[in-house]
Amino acid sequence: MIVDVHTHFWKKDLDLGPEVERDMRRAGGAPGMLEITPESHRAAIAGAERAVVFGLRASNCGLNVKNDHVAEYVATDPKRLIGFACADPLVDDPAADEIKRCVDEFGMRGVKLGPTYQGVHPDDERLRPIYAYAEKKKLPVLFHQGTTFAYRAPLKFANPVQLEDIAYRHPELKMIVAHMGHPWIGECVSLIRKQPNVYADVSALFYRPYQYYQALKLAEEYGTHRKLLLGSDYPFTTTQQSIDALKKMNDYAAQYNLPPIAREVTDGIIYRDSLAELGLT
Repeated sequence: MIVDVHTHFWKKDLDLGPEVERDMRRAGGAPGMLEITPESHRAAIAGAERAVVFGLRASNCGLNVKNDHVAEYVATDPKRLIGFACADPLVDDPAADEIKRCVDEFGMRGVKLGPTYQGVHPDDERLRPIYAYAEKKKLPVLFHQGTTFAYRAPLKFANPVQLEDIAYRHPELKMIVAHMGHPWIGECVSLIRKQPNVYADVSALFYRPYQYYQALKLAEEYGTHRKLLLGSDYPFTTTQQSIDALKKMNDYAAQYNLPPIAREVTDGIIYRDSLAELGLT
């Protein structure tokens, strides 16, 4: 089964502040990439049988995506789309209540957090009740734990290693590190190797092929490639583009006389049943 575990949804004019477009322009991105519609999302995930969908609530960086907008879209195709809820600890007081509301009202099945976007440490006391609730309800938590183009997102909160205390406190909680925690990929690989219920997705990495090659090779050498999940990071790319990039990684390796990546690694990421891994079947 092909599962895309990392896709965004929002209503740009209602959910995004002007600083989001400003920061994207400064980082060299095209603001048009921020436009999302139900039709464009469906087209982008055409390569997947199932897809996780979420918004991001981070008033610190101008991201105020309403969970209701995500739920409204997920309800159009509930057999294929899996909604994750997000809470902003600076706005939602208490933050865990927003997650509970989304589970109770919309049947959302996971949690999305972006501590660096939200301007808080991942183990901030305002987030801790979310982890306790998610562990109890068997809701996986996907973290944006890595760098970003957002000016107001503190990098001091972004290293994947900062998730380890949460993993120790909640050993049954399924956690996913988005983007393999780039640029702290070594730290991410080390973390998922030693923490049984911590995974990583490979979303939004193929734009930098040498970094991507190194990330996959490092995971192969550590034997952690079995804990890597397919993700696209739509609207910044699509499921099929992400799959195609994985299939072409050895073409890149051959071009520069680099050791090939085992097909077990790339095919494993593409076809892994992430829903089973995360307890979402």
